[in-house]
Amino acid sequence: MLEIIKLIFDICLFKKGPQDLPYSLWLLRIMLVAYIGIRVLMLSIHYDWLNVFLQLIVDVLLVAGFFWTLLFLDRKLGRFYQVFSAVLGTDALISFFALPGIATIEVGQGGVWVFLVMLGLIGWHWAVTGHIINNALEKSLSFSLGLALLYLLVSYQVMALLFPEVTGIK
Repeated sequence: MLEIIKLIFDICLFKKGPQDLPYSLWLLRIMLVAYIGIRVLMLSIHYDWLNVFLQLIVDVLLVAGFFWTLLFLDRKLGRFYQVFSAVLGTDALISFFALPGIATIEVGQGGVWVFLVMLGLIGWHWAVTGHIINNALEKSLSFSLGLALLYLLVSYQVMALLFPEVTGIK
């Protein structure tokens, strides 16, 4: 298991790609559990359990649907387990680092430094997602970063449409 965590961290550091993960349904399930666990911690800071559960379902379906569609359109569906595992694992790892910042912002503390750290984590998440897409589709990095940005923007818009409280507007 420690080897898998190191692989996920190496993907986050742009040293490895999703192709370096084993093709395994077991690994995908482990990454899904880690992803859901971190997301529950993040969301439960601000939302009730029903809202957390509903947001998790939509979130996982968005991630799976987006990456399945990308790989399907590029005729590389055989890479789905590895790519989906990489996306879930790297998101869980980066989100783990964001937990203290989210909690600090929720209690109204932190100021500009916490904001800048969170902005850096968002940028890192975008770059890592682009890196995964780049390795999965074997396209240019700029194209992959564009798709990653599209994914992040569309997923935020869908979540904001379904759960208006996500936007902070009441």
